[in-house]
Amino acid sequence: MDNSTMFAADRTTHVKIVAISLVASIAVLLIGMTARDTTTAVNATARIQVVGPALKAGKPVAVSYSNATMIR
Repeated sequence: MDNSTMFAADRTTHVKIVAISLVASIAVLLIGMTARDTTTAVNATARIQVVGPALKAGKPVAVSYSNATMIR
């Protein structure tokens, strides 16, 4: 059989390609899961602590001019 192209390949060749791609994707997934940083996972339950007074928004400001050049 002529297995040099995807269109002319037989069923076993297609099964081999699918199996190899499945194994490769699982390997990439496992490497990605084990390579993650575990120090952030431990500190994920830490609370954010804010110090100082809360800032209030000021009055709205309308911009009537701009130094940007207009290109038409």
